[in-house]
Amino acid sequence: MSRIVCPRLAGRVVSADEAATHIRPGDAVGISGFTGAGYPKALPDALARRMTAAHERGEDFRVQLWSGASTAPEVDGVLASAHGLSKRLPYNSDPTLRQLINDGEVEYVDTHLSHAAQHMWFGFYGPLDVAVVEVTRILPNGLLVPSSSIGNNKTWLDRADKVILEVNSWQPAEFEGFHDIYNGTRLPPHRAPLQLTSTMQRIGDPYLRVDPAKVVAVVETHAPDRNTPLKPVDDASRAMADLLVDFLRHEVRLGRIPDSLLPLQSGVGNVANAVMAGLLDAEFEGMTAYTEVIQDGLLDLLDAGKLTGVSATSFGLSPDGVRRFMDDIDSYKGRILLRSQEISNHPEVVRRLGVIAINGMIEADVYGNVNSTHVMGSAIMNGIGGSGDFARNAYLNFFVSPSTAKGGAISSIVPFVSHVDHTEHDVEVLVTEQGLADLRGLSPSARAERVIEHCAHPDFREPLRDYVARARAARPHARHTPHLLDEALGWHQRYLETGTMA
Repeated sequence: MSRIVCPRLAGRVVSADEAATHIRPGDAVGISGFTGAGYPKALPDALARRMTAAHERGEDFRVQLWSGASTAPEVDGVLASAHGLSKRLPYNSDPTLRQLINDGEVEYVDTHLSHAAQHMWFGFYGPLDVAVVEVTRILPNGLLVPSSSIGNNKTWLDRADKVILEVNSWQPAEFEGFHDIYNGTRLPPHRAPLQLTSTMQRIGDPYLRVDPAKVVAVVETHAPDRNTPLKPVDDASRAMADLLVDFLRHEVRLGRIPDSLLPLQSGVGNVANAVMAGLLDAEFEGMTAYTEVIQDGLLDLLDAGKLTGVSATSFGLSPDGVRRFMDDIDSYKGRILLRSQEISNHPEVVRRLGVIAINGMIEADVYGNVNSTHVMGSAIMNGIGGSGDFARNAYLNFFVSPSTAKGGAISSIVPFVSHVDHTEHDVEVLVTEQGLADLRGLSPSARAERVIEHCAHPDFREPLRDYVARARAARPHARHTPHLLDEALGWHQRYLETGTMA
């Protein structure tokens, strides 16, 4: 049965190669996809072939690529390999593209995920030439049933001059009704409050909308999302999860959060899934999640009845998780809601709901500044993603990381982070497998003592203590946040030169 039942748009079905001819060198292209879900499956490869052929003729064929977040090798990877990107925003995790960004070939605009859509509306990024968006179905009236992610799709469809739709029959037809698309976007000074006061409240429509006159091509596909197997939960992740769950118990006992907790947000990765596993065995009932990505751990909590509902912008399941979801999809309807990322990550909503935010980091310093994005201060890893949206506005936030990297040669707790994404003003709780440091209400000096004693690996505690002591002694009239800046930067330089911080 055809997934395209709109007569007007059914007549625009073409091959991916023909659709790709609508994208020109220098275009700004808004593409669907968020954390490996809901990205176009056919057009990027066709576009990469056009780029490669142009380069072989000595012509420059590159485009700007804007997305919701990371996509997949079939998008970022193939376009990077074809050297077809001049700029990328707002998030990337593809290793091939990461190398080109760090080599200086591709400009990378690493921005908060809640900012991307509104900055597009404000005109900060310039015009959007083409939108390429995957959907599940096109209904007779032209409404679009979204796919496995929403991301910035609504904004791309609204703002693009031309639209290319990929209709993917691999995505379940039962997706209809899983989405909530807010259409009340207004620009300052005419903005109104978002009337969203509970996790699963609907404030929009189940469908994406597009002006049919802008649709220049429709491509039919049948291909799966990039569903990455999860790594087994290791001892460090399990230890961090146990510490975090115990701390939530502590907060409940003190009456700071209810027995059912507050809406949960967790970043993507092993630690996040370990925390969900810890909550599965904990006593908390009636929980909800207001987050970005639905990983397997959230399905486990839904299946166990511990979680009553999940609001997100995308799926990010393993192959096993996809099978579980597909086999029982009807049972999740009404308990899973996908929104545009400008809503899933909206600071106003995050603060109103009182979200508990759990995100990863690359390193933290003794005063509580966190680096989520850069290695040794200069090379981007992935990007800030939504961690800043949630951390600054959360009721309670956690940043988690193993205490060491590179086989124990490098400490994740340092005198001064080599790049600051989250300042000490926004960081409340640090967690490593060594322990947990509650930094709320502490001065920088008191924070240093707690971070070193609770979070640093034993191999690095003495050098960190020594650094803070000498910084205090050397700066008798500047002891609020004492630093030896040359030495703090040298901490990282020693690793580059010797392979160890010791």
